Amino acid sequence: MRFFSVLFAALAFAPAAAHLLELPNKIELSREDYFVAQQLYRGWALLALVVLPALALALLHAIMVRGQRASFRLAALAFCCLLGTQVLFWTFTFPANQLTENWTLVPDNWAALREQWEYSHAASALLNLVALVALIASVVVHEK
Repeated sequence: MRFFSVLFAALAFAPAAAHLLELPNKIELSREDYFVAQQLYRGWALLALVVLPALALALLHAIMVRGQRASFRLAALAFCCLLGTQVLFWTFTFPANQLTENWTLVPDNWAALREQWEYSHAASALLNLVALVALIASVVVHEK
């Protein structure tokens, strides 16, 4: 179970890291180029198959180590960070996707929506990284 909690946290971090790493190159693209680039994310909704188990496994891991204070705190931090990624997604990313019809419709405020979308993904990537590191640390602390 510990192995899978770390594995799924890593799998959740991978696409988040991709978003973070592409941000400096995409944030200044022209409207036309940005909307073309956004079409590369078609099908990424399937990542729910990774994100949801990552969240559930982090919670399960925290529950399983609840009697070990240091390991539990790290696992709880990981769960909270993964939960935070969902708050960011549903509060900032998803609405931008909806208002642009998954970046096929160009509203007047497209540039503001681009910033909202990009920076919410960047913040999510950082939370995913903290979650991954916390889970790894929880496993290491637990094994001592």
